[in-house]
Amino acid sequence: MNTLLLIALAGLAAQLVDGGLGMGFGATSTTILIVLAGLGPATASAVVHTAELGTTLVSGVSHWRFGNVDWQVVRRLAIPGAVGAFAGATVLSHLSTQAAAPVTATILTLIGANLVWRFSRGRIHPRRAGKGHSRGFLGGLGLFGGFIDASGGGGWGPVTTSTLMTLGRAEPRRIVGTVNTAEFLVTAAATAGFVIGLWDDLVANLAAVLALLIGGVIAAPVAAWLVTRLNPAALGGVVGTLLVALNLPKVLPFAGGPVLLAVIVVGLGFSWVGWRRSLRARAAAGQPVTGTTSTPTGQSVGVR
Repeated sequence: MNTLLLIALAGLAAQLVDGGLGMGFGATSTTILIVLAGLGPATASAVVHTAELGTTLVSGVSHWRFGNVDWQVVRRLAIPGAVGAFAGATVLSHLSTQAAAPVTATILTLIGANLVWRFSRGRIHPRRAGKGHSRGFLGGLGLFGGFIDASGGGGWGPVTTSTLMTLGRAEPRRIVGTVNTAEFLVTAAATAGFVIGLWDDLVANLAAVLALLIGGVIAAPVAAWLVTRLNPAALGGVVGTLLVALNLPKVLPFAGGPVLLAVIVVGLGFSWVGWRRSLRARAAAGQPVTGTTSTPTGQSVGVR
């Protein structure tokens, strides 16, 4: 019961992060499941992706109803992403726990470092919508994002949404809606890979799947409110710092107390820089200093 409560809390915490950043549910919940609940990397990723079947479906339908989805881009991202996710899940399923731990920890550490770096720059101002991305670029991005997402227990948002936001060839709401809609197929493919490779483990942990899902559902409305109060640049940097600090010891055995303290100090320093930059950018643009920014359609999105 205590373990299930921890998993439910993991889902709640991960959804709060995801609601504030538009990314991070997988990476955050996988890290918490491994560190606090003691699950193996493959089992943790399987539990997370199975729970995400429900959350990504609801998210995709919601974005579709609000007109935030570019279906051509969804196809070009989702199909290669599904292939990459299935391959990542298959590889992770066949690694021993001892071998999988440093692999997953390395991916999560890199995701955390990527979040710290991206959000330290403050708000990312999208450029004007222009020529779309090529089929090859979207296919490669989807394939890589899907593989990282399944093998690392998360990463679809940090890889795909952040890349497309940085390039800025579409409205933020369209990027977020399109990537989130494509994620359902990616999640389904990853789950299929885990079902084939880890069926017994997945069945044994169905209670964990439900606990994670319940925690996420409870947090969803709270996250929707918090996103209007929290600064996404600062939140992204803090979450990235925590991911690095929690996973780095499994990557570098010598990363003891002094090293982790230095990592935390540096990460929080970057978070502070990102927060200050975002405030200055908002002030210069005449925007309110809150956790969101308005798109041309009047909808609000966080930094991605």
